[in-house]
Amino acid sequence: MSGPEDRSTSGACAASPSCGREAGSAHGTGAGVTKSRILIAEDEPSLRDVLRMQLELDGFEVIEAHDGREAVALVSEKAPDLVLLDVMMPHMDGHAVCRHLRASFSTRHIPIVMLTARTDMTSKVHGLEGGANDYVTKPWNKDELLLRIRNVLDWSKQQRAASPLTGLPGNLSINDEIRIRLAGGNPFALLQIDVDHFKAFNDYYGYARGDQAIQMLARILTESVVRHGGPEGFVGHIGGDDFVVLTSPENAETLGEDILEWFNRASRELYDAEDRERGHVEVLNRRHVVERFPLMSLTIALVSTDRVPVTHLAELIDIAQELKAHGKGIPGSVLVGERRRSADSAEAEKDVA
Repeated sequence: MSGPEDRSTSGACAASPSCGREAGSAHGTGAGVTKSRILIAEDEPSLRDVLRMQLELDGFEVIEAHDGREAVALVSEKAPDLVLLDVMMPHMDGHAVCRHLRASFSTRHIPIVMLTARTDMTSKVHGLEGGANDYVTKPWNKDELLLRIRNVLDWSKQQRAASPLTGLPGNLSINDEIRIRLAGGNPFALLQIDVDHFKAFNDYYGYARGDQAIQMLARILTESVVRHGGPEGFVGHIGGDDFVVLTSPENAETLGEDILEWFNRASRELYDAEDRERGHVEVLNRRHVVERFPLMSLTIALVSTDRVPVTHLAELIDIAQELKAHGKGIPGSVLVGERRRSADSAEAEKDVA
């Protein structure tokens, strides 16, 4: 957890069971997983029946609208995960429905796939300009249609899970990614990154410069992973000043050291010259007493599953939290690793780089 001077929503969801609740998936129809709900807006009954059958066989929950006006009403009432929208419909055509949904705050986030017999490029561009996410022509290929729907749903899920400040994957995506890697069985490394003294910086300079610091760190992490993380690299924003990086065990230490060096250099430029020279800022605490806080630094907790075999997300996060708490007690930027070789080891020797 962050120290008392640091703003944070710590811990990849702090291993909270509810934090990793999955939004649902077409193929994840097991116990406890919600099916994605799709609204079909199609005025031709036979085509609507075929679409419903194909989608239900693929694991989706289906709602049906017979025309554009009914589609608008059902989207507001049922809040589907995606709308499959025919262009040519009575009362309100697909383009009008699309514009209506995009104009409303409560429905503008719902992805739309247009379905039409018109194959000319002008019609497709018109639909996409109106806010559609994708376009499928009749007669459709079942496999292509299902693939496009899944792709749009995945994109929508990632958008909802992303941090609005950095655009990086948020808690939901982070937890999903970790679970996938744990289930795959291949070793990987987790780096949990926390900014020391961020709250003091934020209080002293204001939220605009605080956001600038968070965005700068996001760029450092992303570019460092591109340089050192390899194809296994992943960067997520837990929230506040907490981030997660996933990479291969062999790249983890080099990557962590690169992040520390880069942040130490770049973060100084966020301070005014006089504060940078003094090496601290002075902030009134809750008792209205002036306190001195050092310049921002990073604490990185590194856990490699080849060194510490784990099988569950909560177990991995608990180890990272313990290491981060240890690192927080060390002045300056620090990379804290775990030397323990098995889950049954009585002693865990901490390695501070």
